[in-house]
Amino acid sequence: MGREHHVEWTVDEDIVWAVNAWSSGSRTPELRQSGDRVVFRGLLSLTEDGGVVLDVGGTPILLDLADHPLPEGVDGSWVEVRVAQDGVAVWPYGV
Repeated sequence: MGREHHVEWTVDEDIVWAVNAWSSGSRTPELRQSGDRVVFRGLLSLTEDGGVVLDVGGTPILLDLADHPLPEGVDGSWVEVRVAQDGVAVWPYGV
């Protein structure tokens, strides 16, 4: 408590646009629980190798895409992602 901790996020659920991910009207990073879902809001970036990174307040979270493509123009936009809490893990690591 009261200290900064370095962790690695693992999200086992694939991202499917309009199912568990969509554009966000808010431009404020967020991490919260909503029922049995974990909600991440952040700035989405596409990587050169086809991956997705969600920057949640300076914390990059790597996400896997389902076989459905993301819509045009989503790279660099604010996105909300909701995934099952049992598919999210946090692992401590040292710097």
